Amino acid sequence: DWSSDVCSSDLFVSNRNHIYGTGGFWRMKAEPGAAPREIHYEETSWKARPDFSPDGKRLVYGSYLGQQWHQLWLIPAEGGEAFPITYGEFDDINPRWSPDGKRIAFISNRSGNTSLWTQEIPGGRQTQIIVTKRNYLRPTGALTIRILDENNQPSPARVFVVGEDQRAYAPDDSWMQADDSFDRSERAFEAHYFHSTGLSQLTVPAGTISVGVMKGLEYSFEQQTTNISEAHYAEVTIHLHPLKIPQEAARHWVSGDVHVHMNYGGAYRNTPKHLVTQAAAENLSIVEDLIVNKERRFPDIKSFSPLPDPASIATTLVLHSQEYHTSYWGHLGLLNLTSNILLPGYAGYPDTAAASLFPSNAHIADLAHEQHALVGYVHPYDSVPDPSKDESVNHELPVDLALGKVDYIEALGFADHQATAQVWYRLLNCGFHLPAAAGTDAMANYASLRGPVGLNRVYAAVAIGPLQIDPWLNAVKRGQTFATNGPLLGFKLNGKEVGDTLQLPAGNSEVKFTAWLRSFVPISHLVLICNGEVARDLKLSPDGHSADIEDIISGLQSGWCLLRASNDRATYPLLDSYPYATTSPIYVSVADTSPVQKKDVAYFLAWIDRMIMAAQDFQN
Repeated sequence: DWSSDVCSSDLFVSNRNHIYGTGGFWRMKAEPGAAPREIHYEETSWKARPDFSPDGKRLVYGSYLGQQWHQLWLIPAEGGEAFPITYGEFDDINPRWSPDGKRIAFISNRSGNTSLWTQEIPGGRQTQIIVTKRNYLRPTGALTIRILDENNQPSPARVFVVGEDQRAYAPDDSWMQADDSFDRSERAFEAHYFHSTGLSQLTVPAGTISVGVMKGLEYSFEQQTTNISEAHYAEVTIHLHPLKIPQEAARHWVSGDVHVHMNYGGAYRNTPKHLVTQAAAENLSIVEDLIVNKERRFPDIKSFSPLPDPASIATTLVLHSQEYHTSYWGHLGLLNLTSNILLPGYAGYPDTAAASLFPSNAHIADLAHEQHALVGYVHPYDSVPDPSKDESVNHELPVDLALGKVDYIEALGFADHQATAQVWYRLLNCGFHLPAAAGTDAMANYASLRGPVGLNRVYAAVAIGPLQIDPWLNAVKRGQTFATNGPLLGFKLNGKEVGDTLQLPAGNSEVKFTAWLRSFVPISHLVLICNGEVARDLKLSPDGHSADIEDIISGLQSGWCLLRASNDRATYPLLDSYPYATTSPIYVSVADTSPVQKKDVAYFLAWIDRMIMAAQDFQN
């Protein structure tokens, strides 16, 4: 990962012989065939970046060592006990000694954004390095971007700025963030963006500048270009245009992301107030910050509360909940615990006191439900498990759902949406009711991350009125939802809403359904799915941005139906693998017939058999 040559000896970081972290510090002579030796080990992250003092006697490095945040630590060059030389509730990282050994330079995120500092050794006085003048390699100009909503008022939004050199630009004080999982067949470089309050000023290279602006999923994506002359000023005004979404008199759709990490070891130092600004720019109403272990720490545990964070505003609520991080049984979202975070926060952690597979997720779900929380399975499947071939199938969702312990599934999340759907459909075919939710798994303080807060979001239908968390969570639990990364959906079956049950007599013939779609990116497939099969391929507008359908379907059997929209490939500026949306099911009961499909029951029975064998092998 990193090496340094001092006194004819190399220093490097390696995780050889270790399970956790990026590894310990190793030294070896700078000569062929030299044997390496480990001089220090702790469960490091990717921020250690050790550096020899100029006299070769000490090492400085970044570590969280028993704390929530990284600070600077010293050890003897040949190894030994570490002690800190900086302290704070933020990250101090990437240390480098000055040539005279009297100062250490480092990067800090104490203000939220990154900044450069030095510390005197000894003495401890810290000084920020302030940039007072910038010398540019190429001619530059100044650009002001104004963003106005449909009422001609300043509006927060996400902004993409790209110069003729294909580089991205942002204001000096903004958090620049980038999509690290972009599709290289769709674009050559990852998309970079920043969140604006509605007015942004930045320095850009002379030439043609492209500006893109989006505000969540309910507005069109707006793009403009402008020419910047050397040493001159230009201004761009972007007007946002809301999509024409069908409205209802008594209720409306409220968006939320049920899987966000406010801080998770990233470059920046996030706060609830800044998280609110991120959500507002993404037009996201509810943020579930899932407090979770990162290595052996819980960076945001001090923020836990059963109430909305005080930084919340009338249009944006931030809640501090939990992700239970047991990779063996599968990760759980525990939304709105009313008493405490569940600790230690994981099981099946080899070579630790938490190595046992107990508690299972079923036990954790019980503890969470005692606190009146909602329990869901998050980022479930990157591929479809095959119990007939896979030697180890240990994801606990099917068992917990059968035991009545699961309230929702992330139908969209940091997994493959279509693989997740295949397992979800099989569970629905077994007669279970399982609502769709969505969570980005956004590490909201990263510079390079999988999309922004609200990339994957769930819309829940609630009564029109002040924004409140309890009615929204109740709607999620009832399945009055659709999950999406772009397309907005509406679906009714014989007047029944998603989450409802439609009762039909034996020998039913024709049933009326309505469906609509609005999308800021084009969609190629809109389908009605019943009992896991495509029941109807629905017609989209020529541009793929909308649909309004009233039609008849016949021959319904007991089970379920839902509406699904998708595209086949990545579509800028939607920063996910591909556009995708699904409603929760409308359940169908025809006379006294059973909705259960035997082949799907057999699939999960084989799954459970594999789970039992895998657990026995693990314990042995």
